[in-house]
Amino acid sequence: MKGRVLVLDELDGRQAAALMLDGRLEELAIDPEGDVAVPGAIYRAVADRPVKGQGGIFVKLPGGSGFLRQISGVAPGQRLLVQVTGPAEPGKAVPVSTRLLFKSRFAIVTPDAPGLNISRRIKDEDRRAELSALADQGMAGADERLGLILRSGCLEAEDQAIAEDIAAMRGLAEAVLTDLSGPPELLVDGASAHDLAFRDWLDPAVDEADTEPDSFERQGVTEALETLRTPRVGLEGGGHMMLEPTRALVAVDVNTGPDTSPAAALKANVAAARDLPRQLRLRGLGGQVVVDFAPMPKRDRHILDQVLKAAFKAEGETNLAGWTTLGLYELTRKRDRLPLSDLLR
Repeated sequence: MKGRVLVLDELDGRQAAALMLDGRLEELAIDPEGDVAVPGAIYRAVADRPVKGQGGIFVKLPGGSGFLRQISGVAPGQRLLVQVTGPAEPGKAVPVSTRLLFKSRFAIVTPDAPGLNISRRIKDEDRRAELSALADQGMAGADERLGLILRSGCLEAEDQAIAEDIAAMRGLAEAVLTDLSGPPELLVDGASAHDLAFRDWLDPAVDEADTEPDSFERQGVTEALETLRTPRVGLEGGGHMMLEPTRALVAVDVNTGPDTSPAAALKANVAAARDLPRQLRLRGLGGQVVVDFAPMPKRDRHILDQVLKAAFKAEGETNLAGWTTLGLYELTRKRDRLPLSDLLR
């Protein structure tokens, strides 16, 4: 099916969501099994012990521990409000932050970051003025510590829906910020796969939605998931790349395939660079990534640098470190979800 299709289904009784673009899988979310700290969840925590060598402190969470990359102003025994920023690696504490975000489809309330921000994607000055007035009305009398971000979806949304989102997020933030008494406790759960899809992916102006049973099979998501179970990724022109996670890093190897022409290596490398962000995102891979591109002249590296920069532009916290003396390319990507291999066991 052409266009953007939001697909909601279940896998083994767990919520699952996908975004298909012209028949290609672009986004994927699957609820984990069991009682797992989901990114976005907010906890009341208790500061435990600092780890100065790592520039942070462990905090007690219900049933486990978190790691906060902050020491200044935090003392052992102090109660804190923290938000999960990513999945916990095996044997490690859950990464958390004291920078809280109360996020809905149209509004984000930001404690300790006051002020109003409207998405830069909304360029119409009249609409920006209308949204500013909505924000002023919705935040009137609020705690001075609270800021507000109006998201790009506000451009086409009804004013009433935006006002309701502002009120809901403001009320939730005000309730949570005063709830510091007591032992470690989950205060706000992270978004489920379906909630996340509706909140962050859906564009009602252009998207279709398939929420009927067996939608994954019908829309081609099941087939795409089977492809993601293997390390091999086919590229245009007959080349391929292999993505293989290890304990220390994600190794990526790019091959030209049967094409032996002088331009084959650059073609395969460009195709791999363009698809690499999507493959890492869908597979839930992050941390250190090392790419062994197909051999090509050093003079062509600047082309690949520009392709990689453009490809990762919208990928959030990614650092393109560049080329090593051995001709490998290094980058780091924030781990923002569990590995797909863990979710599809």
